[in-house]
Amino acid sequence: MNILLLGSGGREHAIAYKLAQSKQCRRLFIAPGNAGTNQCGINVDLDITQFDAVKQFVFNNDISMVVVGPEAPLVEGIVDAFQDDNLLRHVKVLGPSRQGAMLEGSKDFAKGFMERHKIPTARYRSFTADTLQEGLDYLATLKAPYVLKADGLAAGKGVLILDNLEEARAELRAMLEDAKFGKASSRVVIEEYLSGIELSVFVLTDGAHYVMLPSAKDYKRVGEGDTGLNTGGMGSISPVPFADKEFMKKVEQRIVAPTIKGLAKEKIPYCGFLFVGLMNVDGDPYVIEYNVRMGDPETESVMPRIKSDLVQLFTQACDGTLKKNDIEIDSRTAACVMMVAKGYPQKYAKGKVIHGIDEVDDCLVFHCGTRLGDKKEVLTNGGRVICVTALADGLPQALLASYQNADRIKWDGKYMRRDIGQDLLKYIE
Repeated sequence: MNILLLGSGGREHAIAYKLAQSKQCRRLFIAPGNAGTNQCGINVDLDITQFDAVKQFVFNNDISMVVVGPEAPLVEGIVDAFQDDNLLRHVKVLGPSRQGAMLEGSKDFAKGFMERHKIPTARYRSFTADTLQEGLDYLATLKAPYVLKADGLAAGKGVLILDNLEEARAELRAMLEDAKFGKASSRVVIEEYLSGIELSVFVLTDGAHYVMLPSAKDYKRVGEGDTGLNTGGMGSISPVPFADKEFMKKVEQRIVAPTIKGLAKEKIPYCGFLFVGLMNVDGDPYVIEYNVRMGDPETESVMPRIKSDLVQLFTQACDGTLKKNDIEIDSRTAACVMMVAKGYPQKYAKGKVIHGIDEVDDCLVFHCGTRLGDKKEVLTNGGRVICVTALADGLPQALLASYQNADRIKWDGKYMRRDIGQDLLKYIE
C-alpha cells in the first residue's frame, strides 16, 4: 500500500524507518520530512495543517494509510476531516478523533476524564480569568513546588513548576490575565506536585483493544544533572530499568486498561497511539499527562525495539483487530543521545554543515531538525538536530556505543548532554 506519514522530526524519521521495512509498504511519502526521512521514502513539500491540501495529495497518490506524527493536526481534527469526506473515508488514518485528541488538547478535559474513571493522578482544580482569585487562594492551600499547566497546546512550554508561592501567583496572573501562552492559557490547571521519578508508557490501541509498547525515559533539561531550561528532550532510554513486571502490571491494570475502557464507555473514537506520562511514586504509578501521539525523543529508542511489522500493527489498529500477543519486542536496551544547536532551547543558528554521519557504525542515526542544502549536504535546521540510537545487551554498552558514535558527528556549535541514562545505572543489578 501507499502510505503518507505527516511530520518532520526525529519521531517521524524513526517511524518512517520502521514503516519502510514492511513488505506491505509499496511507497512511503513523508510530509514535509527532513534530510533523513528521504532515505526511507519520498519527502513531500506539504503543509500538514492545511487539511484540504493533505486530502488532495492522498487522493492524487492513491494513499491507503495516513500516519499522523505530531499532535496539532490531531487536535485540529484531521481524522474527522477524512471521516467526513465521502471520497476518502475509506483511507485508514492512524490517530484519534478530535474528541479523543482532547486528552492532550485540554489538560482540564484529561484530568476530568481521569477523575471520572478513577485513574490515579495528582489532585487538581481548574481556573479561568473569572475565577482568578479562587485560583490564587487555592495555591495557598498547596505545598511547594506549585504546578501550573496551560489547558491547551503550548508547544511544550505551558507547564510551570515553581518553588515560591508569590512567584506562582504572579505566573497565574500572567497566564490568565495577560495570556502568557495565548489561548492555551485561557484556562489553567493547578495541581498537586508529585515527587518521584518519571517515565513514559506507550500504547497502540484500536479503541477497544491495545498492545503495550516498550517503556522509555526521556531527559528534558538542557543541562547535565537535569539542570537548565526545559527542552523537547535531550535523549531517551528504553526499557526503563525500574519499570519491572510488577510496576508495569500496576500501570496496565490501574491506568492503561481503565483509560481504554473509559474511551469506549464515553463513545470516544480512538485509534492510534496513547502516550501516558507517569510518575513512579514509591512504587505506585500516577498519571502526569496524556499525549495522543508518540513522544520525541522516546520514539527514537522505542521504535528500534519493535520487531513486529509496523504496517501490519497500524492496519490492525485501524481495522479494530488488535490483539495483545500481536507484538514482538527486542529484549535489548536502546540508548538515544540527542545533539542540539548551540543556544537551544533559546536562540540558535541554522544552516550549519553537518559532518561525520557516514562514519557512524552499528548505530541508528535519526534526523530531527535537518535539511538538504543545494549541494545535497546535510544542514542544521532546528534546535534539536540529530540523534544516535544504539541497541545493546545492557544499558552501559548501549550508552557507550551511542556516545562513541555521536562524537563522530560534528558541526559548528554542536552540544549534547554527557549524562543521559546515568541515573538509571543504579537500578541495574
